[in-house]
Amino acid sequence: MSYTNLLYHVVFSTKERVPRLKEELRPRLWEYIGGIIRNVNGRLLAANGTLDHVHLACLGTPKLAIASFVQLIKGNSSKWMHETFPEFNDVYWQQNYAAFTVSPSTLPKLLAYIRDQEEHHKKVDFKQEFIALLKRHGISYDERYVWG
Repeated sequence: MSYTNLLYHVVFSTKERVPRLKEELRPRLWEYIGGIIRNVNGRLLAANGTLDHVHLACLGTPKLAIASFVQLIKGNSSKWMHETFPEFNDVYWQQNYAAFTVSPSTLPKLLAYIRDQEEHHKKVDFKQEFIALLKRHGISYDERYVWG
């Protein structure tokens, strides 16, 4: 038996950051994403976001590379939104995403950060937040491709 603790912070936005993730949709979306993750033996620890992006704290599975894990989440949740809520059939996810590994010792801080997204974004927009996350995790980037 293998033992893993694959804690991830995953961030992705709506295509072209179109503000379409209405407040009434989000709780159902988080629930559905949790189901997607459970179906591959992972666990959603927290989900939140704003009109144009999503933050997930989750336990991944060693059976899927992170790129496959995120694609599964994005692809299935997009399909579900389109089928379940025709008024949201124009919501698509941006192709890019960010995923960071998380130390168990910093998990409580991450969970609070995700929970407080609405308050956080009264001070910082998503672009500033995303670039700050990349910098904090030592990820080099070219802004033309991050935001273009």
